[in-house]
Amino acid sequence: MSSNGSRAADDTRLWDEARGVIRSRKGGWVIGEAVYNHGYSMMEELVGQRSFFQVLVLNTVGRLPERRLAEWLEASFICLSWPDARIWCNQIGTLTGALRGSPVAAVAAGCLAADSRMYGPGVLEAAGRFIQQAQQRAAAGESAEQLVATALAAPRPPGTRPVIVGYARPIARGDERVEAMERVGQALGFERGPHLDLALRLDTVLARDHAEGINLAGYVAAFLADQGFQPTEIYRLYSAWVMSGVQACYAEARERPAEGFLPLRCTDIHYQGPAPRPLPPRAEEAADRPAP
Repeated sequence: MSSNGSRAADDTRLWDEARGVIRSRKGGWVIGEAVYNHGYSMMEELVGQRSFFQVLVLNTVGRLPERRLAEWLEASFICLSWPDARIWCNQIGTLTGALRGSPVAAVAAGCLAADSRMYGPGVLEAAGRFIQQAQQRAAAGESAEQLVATALAAPRPPGTRPVIVGYARPIARGDERVEAMERVGQALGFERGPHLDLALRLDTVLARDHAEGINLAGYVAAFLADQGFQPTEIYRLYSAWVMSGVQACYAEARERPAEGFLPLRCTDIHYQGPAPRPLPPRAEEAADRPAP
């Protein structure tokens, strides 16, 4: 291993040690005995005893959460399950159904389409990093106004407007899902922690001074930070966040005539390219012409 941490070209120890052996701290199937998951017997201690979302967290981050947190997570998944074919990832599901593809292909492609830096699970890791770093700076004495000003002044790609991840929406302003999840949290007895409290104070400043507000990704990242989740863990938990909405749009298109989603005539296309021009002579015609 070199001084900068990279592996020398002829150092194969990592692969030699892993050759022919699968090691896991998660668990596995001991044939004839049990299927284990982080020390739990899946058939005896999880199936019928714990909810799917409890096991999802266990599989993803290695911790079995209390049931009310799993119920909160389930409610948040419903927030990204709109059966609206105009939404980017759902449109992928609709097109797959219209073309008679499989539901697995529709969901897989729809989830990939949602892995974006603008919306869906693709923003959650960055939103988690932002609110956790902002909370550290707030604890050191920075005000919400200072945190907003610093974030908006950060370098950004040319031609883009300043935004804070977790505090913007591609189309609409405000987010009705935040209010819904606030009700869920209160009904389940969750108290507002420091990350969520700061996130909502930043929301107040942005709404007042910049006509922006917290979105669901920012809310989820802050809430789960208060529950002890790291940004990478949040991203992994929500990797299939849009699955149900994609499935709804796939199913509707699959039950309709094939290729029936937003068909186009040639006349529907407004061409703005170069004007028509003659094709060059065919190669054999050019070869028959005498050289100049």
